[in-house]
Amino acid sequence: MAHGTALPARYAVFGHPVSHSLSPAIHRLFGEQCGIALEYTAIDAAAESFADAVHRFLAGAHGANVTLPHKAAAFALADERSAAASRAGSANVLTRLPNGRLAAHNTDGAGLVRDLVERQRCALAGARVLLLGAGGAARGVAWDLLDAGVQELTIANRTADTAAALAGSLGVTRGRARYWQDLAELGGFDLIVHATSAGMLGQQLELPRSLVGPRTVGYDLSYGAGAQGFLDWARSAGARAACDGLGMLVEQAADAFALWHGRRPDTGPVYARLRTAA
Repeated sequence: MAHGTALPARYAVFGHPVSHSLSPAIHRLFGEQCGIALEYTAIDAAAESFADAVHRFLAGAHGANVTLPHKAAAFALADERSAAASRAGSANVLTRLPNGRLAAHNTDGAGLVRDLVERQRCALAGARVLLLGAGGAARGVAWDLLDAGVQELTIANRTADTAAALAGSLGVTRGRARYWQDLAELGGFDLIVHATSAGMLGQQLELPRSLVGPRTVGYDLSYGAGAQGFLDWARSAGARAACDGLGMLVEQAADAFALWHGRRPDTGPVYARLRTAA
């Protein structure tokens, strides 16, 4: 079969809630582009039923994507884990191997970097970067930002111990934690990545405008209504660009598609189609 296994070309995204997910549309467009017939659905699973739902689905399917709030649970569920998943402690891709074991991977960080560099024209080498948040979303991208050559990765979170734990796990002096209440003292950044749940929860962001300079790119890992508050703040503060996570979503999906099918689709037309429809 096109995906290289005897398993049915069935895929799904697991989340809670998940009805808003664009992943089914993205993978169907990828399949059409590559001439690969596949089935891709969205499955809403609460935390207590997630493991059983995944096992039932992957008993007769090849792979699944995982979104909030199940990425850490997906990592724990797997029998094998990629280096990217292991260092993030979370997974957004699960694949059923021919031997029946589950393999976990994380394509979020690579997707973010590719969108920033190739689509948003944001130079990361030597950049001064502020990462707002230290939860699963932040962990999923922190290492890839360092791999891309950022000079300084400052992590700020309302719970200081969580930020310190993430900075310590990075194991490099370029990654450091700072108190949220000290943000006004940090000066401007080349890139500000918003990875907190504030937007998704409808909470108001209160950030000092001094974080933004004329070259700053503001990037929210979410997309849609959840990203709007941060994007409005970045624009009002004078950022050069304010971007939501739609490009990251498409890029990380393309990496998962390539993992399953051995071919990476052209993300440009898919991104353009989704952006036009938004």
